[in-house]
Amino acid sequence: MVWFILLFATVGIVLVSSLLLLDRRVPLCYVRVHVGVMVLPIAMALAGLIFANHHAVAGLWRSDMLGWLMALFILTLGWVIERFCLRYLHGDRAYRKYFTLLTFTVSAAALTWLSNDIRLLILFWGLPLLGLTQLARLKKEWRPARTTAVRMAAVFSLSWLALFAAGLGLWSATGHWRLSLALSPESIRHLEWWEKTGLNVLLVLAAIIPAGQWPFQRWLLESAVTPTPISAVMHAGLVNAGGLLLTRFAPLFNGDVSQMLLIVLAAISVLIGTGISFVQVDYKRQLVASTMAQMGLMLIQCALGAYVAAVIHLVLHGLFKATLFLQSGSVVPRPNKTLRLSQSLSQTWRFAGAVGGFVVGGIVLLMSPEENAKWLSSLILGWSLAFAWGRLAVFKDGRIIVLFVLAGAVFISGTVHSSLTMLLHKTVPLNSSTSVAAGAIAVLMLAAGGLASIWLSAHRSSDVFARLYMWLVHMGEPRLASMESHPRYLADYLQKEVVNG
Repeated sequence: MVWFILLFATVGIVLVSSLLLLDRRVPLCYVRVHVGVMVLPIAMALAGLIFANHHAVAGLWRSDMLGWLMALFILTLGWVIERFCLRYLHGDRAYRKYFTLLTFTVSAAALTWLSNDIRLLILFWGLPLLGLTQLARLKKEWRPARTTAVRMAAVFSLSWLALFAAGLGLWSATGHWRLSLALSPESIRHLEWWEKTGLNVLLVLAAIIPAGQWPFQRWLLESAVTPTPISAVMHAGLVNAGGLLLTRFAPLFNGDVSQMLLIVLAAISVLIGTGISFVQVDYKRQLVASTMAQMGLMLIQCALGAYVAAVIHLVLHGLFKATLFLQSGSVVPRPNKTLRLSQSLSQTWRFAGAVGGFVVGGIVLLMSPEENAKWLSSLILGWSLAFAWGRLAVFKDGRIIVLFVLAGAVFISGTVHSSLTMLLHKTVPLNSSTSVAAGAIAVLMLAAGGLASIWLSAHRSSDVFARLYMWLVHMGEPRLASMESHPRYLADYLQKEVVNG
């Protein structure tokens, strides 16, 4: 209980500190002090992860490894991004408000997964979504920002209403507001099949909307108009929340129609998101489409009962995607730097990549006989290695160095994966009732999409390739109301300055 009190106290301190920023009498240099104060809840979350009793319930709150890990992860990412904002957003008219809303959004998201009450979870599910919407509309003078914020508010409201209905239905069926009691084997045993199916479908709906999954991906693709740090918060933490929500409600999922629904929607999202990332030329939209695909893979893992793998996926994806967004300026071409590319990719390199991917996938399959999503994991790792090898072969210089860097990254990733698995295996549930058919459908859909991409890349002059290419370009583009060739509000500012001058 003492660690909860310390965490809440430090979160309260940073929230009060963020509200002080809204007072114009507080000097602007206080922003750096506020960012420094954010280290306090991070320290408390780390202490709770190490020293707290991970099997305790304190009123409306529950202490477990997953909750403390997510609190530490989200708070740390929030602190890094706010540090980045100190210079990146300096001079913005809403400079102070960005820090206030970022602190509010990150704090609410960090506390969500420590709640043990259905009502509290519903409340905290909506607060980060509200904060993200307000962050998107801060540049309200710009029409695309206003349009995007309105769309985000609409789809986030649908997600919140779906979770509200699921929570209300679970309380009505079990008589418990406390999550640990409502999801106990005794409570679930008394639920009818249609009750569990209805609750699961609502939970799937609540999860896929923030994750930007098809057919709700449009808001995510249009969110590229937000400032880069806001995109980093969005893609590193909040779009991952769907996987955590399904993990918390894992005892409800038992291989019913909702599992197949989630697999189909997520697999379609993986294929569409991957395709959009290949045809888009805008770097931020490439990252957005990549997030759509990665979240689809995470939700497939949840549907197959591999919740530990899903949590590890969302943590590593959050770190990786936040880094990509914050370093997005480095992709701007440098005038004195050119890359020498190989004009032709030899068949030997292609064959070596395919064989290497097949061998690695087979090894992973043999070494994880108990994992629910072992076929999916083998397919993803093998295909990723073959794809990375093909990309590596394009570069004419530095292949060996990059190869060693890639091997080192794989080793580090494997070490982190093993450590997180040992940390979470007693906390995150394992759903053993997953059907073999569900896993087969997921693997077949993704494999079919991959084989189709190979065929299309070899027949780029075909009519099918041209139609698919243009369709993906259309899917990745925002509505006309969500973009402008030139930010008109900047022209208005300049005109006002001229008039006043």
